[in-house]
Amino acid sequence: MNSADVRILIVDDEPDLRELYTLSLVHEGWQIDVAASIAQARDHLSRRQYALMLTDMRLPDGEGLELLRWLETQPDRHEKSIVITAYGSAGNAVAALKAGAFEYLSKPVDLAALRRTVHAAIAAADGEVQAPTSSALQRMVGGSGVMLALKQTLQRVARSMAPVLIHGESGTGKELAARAVHECSARAGGPFVPVNCSAIPEQLLEAEFFGYRKGAFTGAMGDHAGFFAAAQGGTLFLDEIGELPLAMQAKLLRAVQERRVRPVGETAEVAVDVRLVSATHRHLERMVEQGQFRQDLFYRLNVIAVALPPLRERLDDLPVLVEALLADIRRDNARPGLRLSPAALQHLRQHRFSGNVRELENLLHRAAALAAQDLLGPGDLELQSGGGSIGIAPLASASLDATLSTVAAPSIPKPDATAHNSAQATQIPMAQFVAQTPLPPDLGDYLDQVERSILCEALRRTRFNRTAAAQLLGLNLRQIRYRMERLDIRDPADGLV
Repeated sequence: MNSADVRILIVDDEPDLRELYTLSLVHEGWQIDVAASIAQARDHLSRRQYALMLTDMRLPDGEGLELLRWLETQPDRHEKSIVITAYGSAGNAVAALKAGAFEYLSKPVDLAALRRTVHAAIAAADGEVQAPTSSALQRMVGGSGVMLALKQTLQRVARSMAPVLIHGESGTGKELAARAVHECSARAGGPFVPVNCSAIPEQLLEAEFFGYRKGAFTGAMGDHAGFFAAAQGGTLFLDEIGELPLAMQAKLLRAVQERRVRPVGETAEVAVDVRLVSATHRHLERMVEQGQFRQDLFYRLNVIAVALPPLRERLDDLPVLVEALLADIRRDNARPGLRLSPAALQHLRQHRFSGNVRELENLLHRAAALAAQDLLGPGDLELQSGGGSIGIAPLASASLDATLSTVAAPSIPKPDATAHNSAQATQIPMAQFVAQTPLPPDLGDYLDQVERSILCEALRRTRFNRTAAAQLLGLNLRQIRYRMERLDIRDPADGLV
């Protein structure tokens, strides 16, 4: 849309503010109409359509929300709305977003943020953000009814700047859904900053989220921007939001509702422009009842709720999901003929998949690494009986038991009579067990021998393919390399395993 064709309606009862907003937006080439009340705004709206309406929350004859609700009831109106709320009025901001506002701004309004927000709203109204081109949305494989409904929901959610809270079990693809919201939104050109809240030490949370200034604390050798600053103009994704401690929740609440952060060591707050998307596998409402999560923060984050279905509730997607995952495995391992037999697919349908898509992906990686041929059958899918998650139970085979017994037996001494009497004297109820199960003289050395035996067995099974052995044991490549170096396990070409 040409800038000259864009007409904006500004609704505010303060003449100085109307003039300030008008001057700021006229410089962008847009046409501006102004109104001082709801009645005047309705008169303007009845005579023409606008690309955008910018309205104050409180007006002499009512609230700006009345205009939003009226526009929502008109099928032929497509105006985007931006609401201006009083400083610190988080409740009004949430109400505005739920009433259909594209975004809200707090007084005093930062004019640069105002222009950015108006540009984003006009871009969304003009159809410049094309949701179907989202790579994250395309990677959400599945054509079942529940998946089609989810994709439509994510596209609708992306149209506004309201905070989104994504619920879902582990492995359902919460970060992928958050990326889809970002890529389908008017902020797609900005950064997407994912943050795993559970992976940051508590003492570093404030510094990592809000940044810090040089010399703010011991070790602060320079300025650090923080997550909010890094996501400026884009989307900040807070994964595992339920793991934040209460003290940090209070600080996050202020940052979210005021759109301002104070870096550690700084005296003034800094304005930030981010769209917040959060995710959790925990029941936040129950945590609120138990006093583990702030109620005000919950309502601030939960403006729009999106629930991701577990894999067991969309098994109709299993064939296309398996094919998509195998396509990646075929490409990464240069095995173009790799495929799953119909019997193996039927076998998968009986599994509960408590780890969801992530569990399915790990299972297929493991099967591809260990299978002797490209056609994967039911026997290549090492599913635990009972439909639980995949563990390292398959390693507990006769060969591994034999390996462990040869390692463990020589290092375990015979039971000591003094220790036995001491156990009886302290009345430990496991005295009989202690007498029958002697203890090793050096627990650390004994556990190292056990770990070394398991690693050796996994490497032998995979012909010393470290990646395959790591997948077999639920490790990553870095972890298995560390363990091999610590336990002096070498490639057969270099030495004896």
